[in-house]
Amino acid sequence: MYPENWTRVTEFVLSGFPASWSLQLMLFLGLLVTYVVTVIGNLLIIVLSCSDHRLHTQMYFFLRNLSLLELILVSVVVPKMLVSILTRDYSISFAGCIMQSYLYFLLGTTDFFLLAVMSLDRYLAICRPLHYEILMNRPICVRLVMASWIAGFLWVLSPTILMASLPFCGPNVIDHFFCDSWPLMRLSCGDTLLLELVAFVLSTAVLLGSLALTSVSYACILATVLQTPTATERRKAFSTCASHLTMVIIVYGSSIFLYIRTSEAHSMLLNKGVSALGCIITPLLNPFIFSLRNDKVKQALGDALRWHRNIYARRL
Repeated sequence: MYPENWTRVTEFVLSGFPASWSLQLMLFLGLLVTYVVTVIGNLLIIVLSCSDHRLHTQMYFFLRNLSLLELILVSVVVPKMLVSILTRDYSISFAGCIMQSYLYFLLGTTDFFLLAVMSLDRYLAICRPLHYEILMNRPICVRLVMASWIAGFLWVLSPTILMASLPFCGPNVIDHFFCDSWPLMRLSCGDTLLLELVAFVLSTAVLLGSLALTSVSYACILATVLQTPTATERRKAFSTCASHLTMVIIVYGSSIFLYIRTSEAHSMLLNKGVSALGCIITPLLNPFIFSLRNDKVKQALGDALRWHRNIYARRL
């Protein structure tokens, strides 16, 4: 087809998870409950870490920003899915699709940078405890978080511009539940070689670069902890890192599987499942993995509940 004969696609259709209406209804209820729990859990971490003085530390400052990121990430994907299932309208405008794709990858990239920063924070806290407050003071923490967000914004800008400039002349059905770049790219009737190259180089750089920093940090942490004389101190040091390592394994594992590809011989159903793990399940697990199992957070939550109960009792 010659360029002058192209008919530009103005909207796409998300295939989602094709199933009968009864299964779609079960999916809707499951997603709704998951979304509500995710929003409440992450908002709770944000509010508690802001309001309780015991949580005004560097670690909880980073956790607060991670919870905010996860909250936005799940809100980029799930509400659209809920509306689509309920109305049975799976269409999304071209601009809306590009914007959803951009926000998804912006937040995902920022997530990598934040996890790397958090690994650096744990390294300094365990390996350089005497200099920790100087090396990781409040202004430095703010700069690191701002740098993570700005880097995420800039990192995915050029691939998004290239994606938006591609011609789409039909078909317009995206074999996914959101506007993921890979199935969207396959619908283009133009040359996607440059976009594929740019996306591969940038995704490889951010994944392997941030993973390398995280790996080096934890190698140093492991070496330091193994030299700790008592088992109690070793357990305490490991416990502060276990939650972060769990999140690292989930995020990096799913991302490497999805976006560092050498062929197209992947099951789309499996890809959808792994994508759901990254953008739906991970934000749900974030409060439980990082904070709600922590004694300080439990104490802060208990104090907040008792304060509200006392206020309610006085009004009665």
